[in-house]
Amino acid sequence: MPADHLIALRRELHQKPEPAWREFYTTARIVSELESRIDLDELYIGPDAIETDQRMAVPDEAELTHAYERARATGVDEAVLERLEGGYTGAVAVLERGEGPTVGLRVDIDGLPREESNDPEHAPAAAGFRSKHEGAMHACGHDAHATIGVGVLERIAESDEFSGTLKVFFQPAEEVIGGAKSMAESEHIEDVDSLLAMHIGLDHPTGEIVAGIDGFLAVRHLEAEFTGESAHAGGHPEQGRNAAQAMAAAVQNLYAIPRHNDGRTRVNAGRIEAGSASNVIPESARIVGEVRGETTELMEYMSEECERVLEGAATMYDCEVEIETGAEAPSATSDQELVDLVADVAGDVSGVENVLERDDLGGSEDATFLMQAVQDNGGNACYVGIGTDHPGGHHTATFDVDEASLEHGIDVLAGTIERIARTQP
Repeated sequence: MPADHLIALRRELHQKPEPAWREFYTTARIVSELESRIDLDELYIGPDAIETDQRMAVPDEAELTHAYERARATGVDEAVLERLEGGYTGAVAVLERGEGPTVGLRVDIDGLPREESNDPEHAPAAAGFRSKHEGAMHACGHDAHATIGVGVLERIAESDEFSGTLKVFFQPAEEVIGGAKSMAESEHIEDVDSLLAMHIGLDHPTGEIVAGIDGFLAVRHLEAEFTGESAHAGGHPEQGRNAAQAMAAAVQNLYAIPRHNDGRTRVNAGRIEAGSASNVIPESARIVGEVRGETTELMEYMSEECERVLEGAATMYDCEVEIETGAEAPSATSDQELVDLVADVAGDVSGVENVLERDDLGGSEDATFLMQAVQDNGGNACYVGIGTDHPGGHHTATFDVDEASLEHGIDVLAGTIERIARTQP
């Protein structure tokens, strides 16, 4: 099992989950843990950790203010909190240990906007660390990720086996694919020679490590606003231009976009809204959706096809449509050189019973921005899976992690970072 203070940290973070760009308490708590336990060379906080104009999917001012005041009430360091105001969350911690490569580790820190189970069989509820933030929970293990990031820093700070620079990116806003780009565009990534990213669980049990995860689907969020003209549905239906009809036609035809021979493609109209009353022809309607592709190019294909369908549906019903693209992330592939190192290290870690060379994520992850930035600069990158027994699936009300897997993650990642330092100039 990991050290008691790491279990305590994970449980504290679990009790106060904060969705994207509202990780005020989370960032401040991570900062206090780092400053109290590790002699860091640099610690960049909030706007100093990111490229501020590259944030995506930032919530409105009211949500940010509510979360900020809630964090303030917990008694976290006011000076740190003030630096995060406005939703500029996250941190980059730096250890410098002489000559050698610069290694990056990315861990995400945000929670999800969903209620956590209060069933007495749910371990956090039974042990008293269920979410105290109603309507939010750590349903994907990012509380564990942040804790592993702290643990890796502690391990490397005490290591005689590491020479070089370690940067740990405590990244906000992964769940809305809104945070990684702001770190990938920052100066902190420019000198990173090797990058590790990680995720706990992913339907792999405690004691299993996936050395390199691939199969990231590139993703883009879209929003379409249809505008027509209202009219009385009984008295003068001919005077209306029905935005709901345009929206309905669009939804049907979005799912009819041809699949592509080059790989997997996805489309989803996840939220549709229209109308005010049964006897009023709707003058406005909205679709919030997303497209994905096995490659960035396939995602672009789906995005272009979506725009064609949306515009065609608007024309068909004499409406207008305004299309906005939102947060997005590219695809990525883990480099074999790092996959081999992770697998070799993991095979010698106590408690690790099985090592898989590769597996597919089957979804999207904005760590790909950071991976791509390092690879474009001539470095290499790898996304590591740390198995954990979780009673509920990711994003469900009963998700939890086996805390023994925290130690596995720290051992595998710290060991790989040490191995990178020994094998790279």
